[in-house]
Amino acid sequence: MPLNQISFAFDEAPVAEKPVKKIVVAEKPSPVSEKIKVKADNKKQTRGRVSLKEMDAGADLIEIPEDDILFQKNYYSIGLVAEMFKVNQSLIRLWENEFDILKPRKNGKGDRLFRPEDIKNLKLIFHLLRERKYTMEGAKEFLKQNKRAEEKFQLIESLKKLKGFLNEFKADL
Repeated sequence: MPLNQISFAFDEAPVAEKPVKKIVVAEKPSPVSEKIKVKADNKKQTRGRVSLKEMDAGADLIEIPEDDILFQKNYYSIGLVAEMFKVNQSLIRLWENEFDILKPRKNGKGDRLFRPEDIKNLKLIFHLLRERKYTMEGAKEFLKQNKRAEEKFQLIESLKKLKGFLNEFKADL
């Protein structure tokens, strides 16, 4: 059987394809898309990492209610706790596995239910890791060595509240 050679002519004009209609849906800009736009303008890309400046700015924005409001409910879901601290649920699960002072209850389905005491401990861990920039190991050592760390943290929190009050008072004058 003789072999035939096949040749292709690339000089011919390509076959016109059907025009593709694009559907544009107007979306409300989300904070994530705004961050992407900001990072697209910068020359240096951080590949999803948060800078220390952004982390510092976010540390002041946690929304944990006062003690009298916090202790009205017996249990808080992990979703609510993550919203309070403005972190992902996976980070809270990681902290639960790493730190012995966090022991949330679990229901029959395995959902984590955090008591107000657990939220106070999370606030201490958040303070050590995000505000004071401890590593995980460093924060564990700090909690082991300083048995009165929770008392010191409560003192720091009350001084922060006093400072905020005085700053508001000064602004009103």
